[in-house]
Parts: sequence; C-alpha cells; structure tokens
Amino acid sequence: MAAAATMAAAARELVLRAGASDMEEEEGPLGSGPGLREPLQIGELDITSDEFILDEVDVHIQANLEDELVKEALKTGVDLRHYSKQVELELQQIEQKSIRDYIQESENIASLHNQITACDAVLERMEQMLGAFQSDLSSISSEIRTLQEQSGAMNIRLRNRQAVRGKLGELVDGLVVPSALVTAILEAPVTEPRFLEQLQELDAKAAAVREQEARGTAACADVRGVLDRLRVKAVTKIREFILQKIYSFRKPMTNYQIPQTALLKYRFFYQFLLGNERATAKEIRDEYVETLSKIYLSYYRSYLGRLMKVQYEEVAEKDDLMGVEDTAKKGFFSKPSLRSRNTIFTLGTRGSVISPAELEAPILVPHTAGEQRYPFEALFRSQHYALLDNSCREYLFICEFFMVSGPAAHDLFHAVMGRTLSMTQKHLESYLVDCYDAIAVFLCIHIVLRFRNITAKRDVPALDRYWEQVLALLWPRFELILEMNVQSVRSTDPQRLGGLDTRPHYITRRYAEFSSALVSINQTIPNERTMQLLGQLQVEVENFVLRVAAEFSSRKEQLVFLINNYDMMLGVLMERAADDSKEVESFQQLLNARTQEFIEELLSPPFGGLVAFVKEAEALIERGQAERLRGEEARVTQLIRGFGSSWKSSVESLSQDVMRSFTNFRNGTSIIQLIQLYHRFHRVLSQPQLRALPARAELINIHHLMVELKKHKPNF
Repeated sequence: MAAAATMAAAARELVLRAGASDMEEEEGPLGSGPGLREPLQIGELDITSDEFILDEVDVHIQANLEDELVKEALKTGVDLRHYSKQVELELQQIEQKSIRDYIQESENIASLHNQITACDAVLERMEQMLGAFQSDLSSISSEIRTLQEQSGAMNIRLRNRQAVRGKLGELVDGLVVPSALVTAILEAPVTEPRFLEQLQELDAKAAAVREQEARGTAACADVRGVLDRLRVKAVTKIREFILQKIYSFRKPMTNYQIPQTALLKYRFFYQFLLGNERATAKEIRDEYVETLSKIYLSYYRSYLGRLMKVQYEEVAEKDDLMGVEDTAKKGFFSKPSLRSRNTIFTLGTRGSVISPAELEAPILVPHTAGEQRYPFEALFRSQHYALLDNSCREYLFICEFFMVSGPAAHDLFHAVMGRTLSMTQKHLESYLVDCYDAIAVFLCIHIVLRFRNITAKRDVPALDRYWEQVLALLWPRFELILEMNVQSVRSTDPQRLGGLDTRPHYITRRYAEFSSALVSINQTIPNERTMQLLGQLQVEVENFVLRVAAEFSSRKEQLVFLINNYDMMLGVLMERAADDSKEVESFQQLLNARTQEFIEELLSPPFGGLVAFVKEAEALIERGQAERLRGEEARVTQLIRGFGSSWKSSVESLSQDVMRSFTNFRNGTSIIQLIQLYHRFHRVLSQPQLRALPARAELINIHHLMVELKKHKPNF
C-alpha cells in the first residue's frame, strides 16, 4: 500500500508539472489554464536563483524517474493525466477505506486513548514520587556528609584522648609507688631476687620523677618524699652488703675470687648507687681499691719471698763469664763452686719454660716444692703468670662491676694493682743488678713477650705499660751480660790457659752451647739486636780460636785444633739452630776450608809428590797443554812404583794419626780423601799422552785399594 501511495504521489506531481508546462506553452507565463484548479502564485521572483531552482527540480525529477512504477509507466507509454487521475482515484479509495477502518476501530482507539491517559496519570504520579524521593535523597546525602564531619571530629577527639590517656597512664604508672615495691625495699634481704627486681623498679621511678620535675610536673611533689625515703633505705642496705663483701676479702686464707664472683651478680647495686648516691658509690669504690691493693701487695710480697727460696743456690756470678778459665780462683775466703761453670752456658731443658704447655702451666707452690729447686726463669714465669692471671681477672671485674672503660678503667686498675706492680718491678730490678745468667734473662724476655700476646688476646691492655717497663729492665741487662762475655773472650790470653791441647777448647764449647741456646730461643720471636750481639761474640770466638791455634808449633796441630773446634761448634749449633742460620753457614765454611787444608797437610809426607803431580797435571789439562805431560813419564813411573810399595804402611800411619788427632771419628772419615786423590791420578794417566806408559801395568787396582781402606773404617 505504501508503494502504491508513493507511486501515486509521484505520478500526480509529474502530471501537475507536465500540465503547468503545457499551459506555459499555450497561454504564456502569466495566463491560467483550464487544467489548474487554482491560479499559480508566483510571488516575488528571485531572478538571481534560477540556476539553483532548476538544478533542484532536475534532481527531484531524476529521483522520481528512478521509481519502478514511473519507469513502468514511461515504458508502457501510458498517458500521464489519465494515469494521475487513476492514481488519485485509488488514493481516495484507500483514504475512504482507512476512514472506515478507523471508524470500526474507534472504540479500541478510544480505549487505547483512555489507557494512555491513565498511564500518563500514573507516570505523572511516579514522577512526583521520584521527585520527592530525589529530594529526600538530597537531604539524606547532606545529613550523611554532616555525620561524616561529626564522625571525623569525634575520631580526632578520641585519638587525642587516647594519646593523652597513654601519656597520663605512663606518667601515673611512673609516679605511683606500688605496695610491693615498698615492702621489698623495706623488708626483703638484698640477696633475694625480688629486692633486685624492685630496686630496678625504684631506680626507674626515681629517674622518671627527675625527668618530670625538670618538665615542671606538679604531681611529682606527691611522691618525692616516698621515693627519697625508699632510696635512702635501699642505699643503706646496699652499702652494708657491699662493704661486708669487701671486708670479707681481708680474712686470712680467703679466696677473694669467690666474693668477687658473688659481687658480679649484684653489679646493679653499684649502678643504683652511682645514679642515686654518688658519695656512697665513691666510698665503696675507694674502700674496694684500698682493700684489694693491700691484699694484692701482701700476697705478692709473701709469694715472692717464698718463691725465691726455691731457687738454685748456685747462680751465675760476675766471674762466671765465657772467657774466664775454669781454674781461676775467686779468693782465699770464697766458697768453692758447687757445679761446673760450663752449665751456665747450656740451655738443656730450660727452654721448655717458654713452650705452650709450660708457659700457662699452674704456678709453683713453694711450700709443696720440698727439696726441688728451680732456675730463675721458672720462678719469673710463675710469678708473672700469677700476676697476669689475677690482673686480667681484676681488670675485667673492674670494667664490669664499676662500669668503666678506656682511660677510666686503666686508672682504676692501676689504683688497685699499681703498688703490686711497682713492688714486683723493684724486686726484678734489684735481682738483675747481680744477675749474670744471660740465658735466664733472655728466657725472661721471651716469657714477657709471650705474656704480652696473651693479655692482648684477652683484651686486657692495662698491663701493656708494665710489660714495657719490665722489658726496659731485661734488655739492657741482657746486652750488658752479653757484652761482658764478649769482652771476656776478647781479653783472654791463650798463654795463661795452661797446657795446649788439640781437642775442642772449653771456651769454644761454652760458646757453642751458649750461642745455640740463644739462637734457638731467638728463632721463636726473632730480634735483630740479639743477632748483632751474637755476631760480635762469634767474631771474638773465631779470633780466640785463631790465637790459641797460633800457639801450636806445627801447622798440622794448628789445623787439627781448628777442625776439632769448628766441628764441635758446628755440631752443637746444628742441634738447635736452623741449617740455614748465619752461624751454621759461617762455621760450615770455616770447617770446609780447614778440612781441605788439613787433607793436603796430612797427605803431603807420604803422598806429597803424588798430590803435587796431580795438581800440576790437572792445571795443564785445563789450560789445554796436555802435550807437556809427555816429558813427565819418568816422574810418573817413579810415583807409581813409590805408591805401590808404601801405600799400605802409609794408610796405617794415617789411620793412627787421625785417631790421635780427632775425638770425632766422623771427621776422620770425611777428611781422608786418599781414594779421591787416587781416582784423580788415574784420570790423569788416562790422557793420550800417558796412556801408553809401561808403568801403568804396575798401578794398584782401585778396588783393591778401597778394600784395604775399609779395614780401617772403624777408626775413621
């Protein structure tokens, strides 16, 4: 139906336009044709917009021409006027039909109208209700914002009140004195745990009250009196308790370490006094210092006196020097020496005193020693280990109980131990004045060096100054004794030593024992000054050996004396010193040089010609002049025959000579190098110039020579 209506409208429009066009052609632009029901109202014409109007009409016509019905009408050639009337008739019919349909549905339409009206009324009421609800929501939102603001303000007030309540609670708790505190302070013994707990509470309250008073809190006046009375009572009880413990140190045979340990359990007592009653704290500290300083002084004075009674009766004196002869007399009224002077220069087992096992061994107890006696270094170790142990314990106690550190701890420690340390130092100083035992002094030096390391490991620096003072006493004395020994060797006159003997001299034996002792000790903690002094002593001993050797008439005896002494000193040194030490290397070189010289001296009488020829021949071969050996055939023949006729008797004579000359048969084995000489002789004869020599057939077989020499091996 819609398509038909559209087609009819389009057709009518075309018809109208076509009719208008025809009338314009017939009657002109201003006339009216019979086909028009109404006169055309042209109105004012805009002659400037003709092109625009025509374009619009063309577009409209073109659009209508696209319609299917119009296309169909144009295609079939239908008359547009007739077709327009037909369409108009159809439209009227449709219109009439629509009116009839509307009349038939009028009741339904009326009912629909009523329903729409009713819906409009309902919607209007809903609109009013929603408007009212929106208004209510607006007011509720405003109330909610008001409530939120009120809630925020109340929350702030609550937090402020809680903060104030917490501060006030802390203040009140800090100021209120509970009955349990009062009861414990007034009635409980100081040794009970609850007294200590309530004392800490009292200390905290007193500190809180002082802080609040500084801020001007008026409530402090209400509890100040109670706290003061409790503080006075607590101070009185603590003072009596600590002084009683300190006085218990004075009882005879009391182990003061026990009450010291007990005091450490109550170190808060002194802290309380220091914070609340400094005068009483100073009184207790002064009483402790006075009591303990006297106890330590008395104990160590007594211990030193008893300790020195178990020292060896025979000690080194000023005449017990390395260069002093054993037969020297000390005077008509002097008592004879009870032991050999050589033991003064021997280390023996004395070096064990600085071993880790004995260094921190229990101290010596004089009354249990019986008849046993000890060298000075053992007494020195025991005395100073007791001093070290007690000083470390005392320093740590002072730092912990009296709550001091750094310079304050040093000052308090020296107030307690100063008199004891001074007495010990003076005792050592007086002893060293008459001490001539260099080994003992050197061992004491190394004991101090090790004890100083121990105190450093224990973190007790309070004894550092004392160790330096002790070393300042020991080092000069050690150097003086060493210089005295050097001087004694330097001034020794060999002609006053009695009869000459090629065996090792007792002075060189003293030096060997003494030097090896000091070198072995010094290797643990090297000291350059010690090595310099030992070097001076070594030079003097070497010069002394040469002076004594010069007293022998024959060079052979001189060499035997030198070899015996060098070998003895080297052997003793190698037992204790390192193989690469300066002393060992020096004497090894001296021994080798003198040994080589002695070999030549020993072999010269029986085999001098052989030795000279071998040296000359080896020199010629080395210079490339071996041809000159051809002129030595007669000499070589004589040497071969002479050696073959006398070598057995010569070896026997050499064996006996070595046995008489050397106490150490190892030297005989090392210096008899006849086999090596004979080997060298064989190598010379193997040269082309001497290889055809007839006398070579008379050479003694070298293996036969070795078999014969082995017969004398026990003697070498």
